[in-house]
Amino acid sequence: MTSLARLSLAALAAASLAACGSSTGGGGDARDSIRAVGSSTVYPFAKMVAESYAKSHAGMKSPIIESTGTGAGIELFCKGIGANTPDIANASRRIKASELETCAANGVKDVVEIQVGLDGLAFASAKGGIRMNLTPEIVYRALAARPYGKEQTAKTWRDVDPSLPAKPILVYGPPSTSGTRDALKELVLTKGCDADPAMKALKDSNKDEHDKLCTEVRSDGLYVDQGEQDNLIVQKIEGNRDAVGLFGYSYLEENADKLQGLAMNGVAPTYATISDFSYPGARPLYIYVKKSHLDAIPGLREFVAEWAKAWGKDGPLAAAGFISAPADIAAVNAKAASEFPTLTAASLK
Repeated sequence: MTSLARLSLAALAAASLAACGSSTGGGGDARDSIRAVGSSTVYPFAKMVAESYAKSHAGMKSPIIESTGTGAGIELFCKGIGANTPDIANASRRIKASELETCAANGVKDVVEIQVGLDGLAFASAKGGIRMNLTPEIVYRALAARPYGKEQTAKTWRDVDPSLPAKPILVYGPPSTSGTRDALKELVLTKGCDADPAMKALKDSNKDEHDKLCTEVRSDGLYVDQGEQDNLIVQKIEGNRDAVGLFGYSYLEENADKLQGLAMNGVAPTYATISDFSYPGARPLYIYVKKSHLDAIPGLREFVAEWAKAWGKDGPLAAAGFISAPADIAAVNAKAASEFPTLTAASLK
């Protein structure tokens, strides 16, 4: 394609998006660069895909990738269509039915869901630091604001379980807007909470109270919210041998010379245990794409295709700790990355 032809297509696409934005109240000037927001876990991989896209698409602007946290990213994504709204939401959890409803109410009626790979919710400490074999029950009793509806009195890990070290509880983790925090609630805290028969029964009789007791994290300073700054969590636990950090597996892999993973149910967080889901903290990673922006933002289709080229077991993302989805799931999502099927509310139930 000649430079003139490329510029002409870009101009037409920009004009289309500007018209789209103004017709929905989204407004704003048209833009000629892709914009993705969302998960801090997906962020480093999305940056790598953006760099690969920029190298292989000469003359196109490099995509803008922002780390806002999954919840905040989806909120921005769902605000509407048009040049002043993101094209993609990166997510370390699946979009909620309520969020998809908000999208539709704001004119974002055709959302495409693509599972790009897997990640693990990793607990870690500094090399030579505190070592523990955790379980969902242990983590819940240590971090819940009111474990099993009772006052939170645990100050040390031994207070939680006599087999654990008599070291103070200090966990650095993500904020409430993070998909990693959502994964903590779903994959660990709720499972630990429901190990108690009374809590499991409460789920049927009073779901709101159950969710509050099972997922609300203590706020007395023993769980420290570090914002969407996973690298800062790494620094915090590196500097305190008694501290525990919570983040995506890729940050553990990237800092393997400084950190050690803590086992959950006797299973260590590794590429193999996450890819076969034997590690309890394994979770899918997603990107959500606005179908209405596909032909309006230059290069958006190609950028999504770049993800599919990069997410293989031997692909460029693997070296950074990215975990490929099983072959059958990868094949389904590679097809989605080229055909862009609309996500339905029914599929989220």
